[in-house]
Amino acid sequence: MKIYTGTGDNGETSLRGGQRVPKYHPQIEACGTIDELVAWIGLLKDLSSNQSLKDNMFIIQKRLMICAGDLARNRIDDKSDEMNVTDKDILLLENQIDEMDKELPPLHNFMIPENNINASYCNIARCVCRRAERKVVYLMSMEKINPLIPKFFNRLSDYLFVLSRYMCLVTD
Repeated sequence: MKIYTGTGDNGETSLRGGQRVPKYHPQIEACGTIDELVAWIGLLKDLSSNQSLKDNMFIIQKRLMICAGDLARNRIDDKSDEMNVTDKDILLLENQIDEMDKELPPLHNFMIPENNINASYCNIARCVCRRAERKVVYLMSMEKINPLIPKFFNRLSDYLFVLSRYMCLVTD
């Protein structure tokens, strides 16, 4: 099977279900940004020597792929009400944030990402996460999507911020 099809050569792509849309369509923008975030988290996972963090990041990557899959649905023809991201996913992020935060000193001022490449990569991932969140919220203004998806991205950006601080403790 060839990886290239040529069907996107004129600036269109397919939603899940086959509907063709321009590559700048808000659903495609959101999914593309999520894809970028999955790649950044993969880099963070590869840089980490902490197996627990790696396992958590793998779970996050899978949840992000589920978010993208849900956002890529053709809502005109697909009337199912998929709710793949759940409160449990958000609670998982909150628990991970709380666990890392226990080991961190109190934060008294703004942080400038520097002096630790892993922490800097975390901050880049956090910025991409915030962009994905904005794309999802924009899409949400036009069509009905799972309201837990933007909440998941908001919490994930918090997770990535705390992870950047935590990386300064666990890597040198």
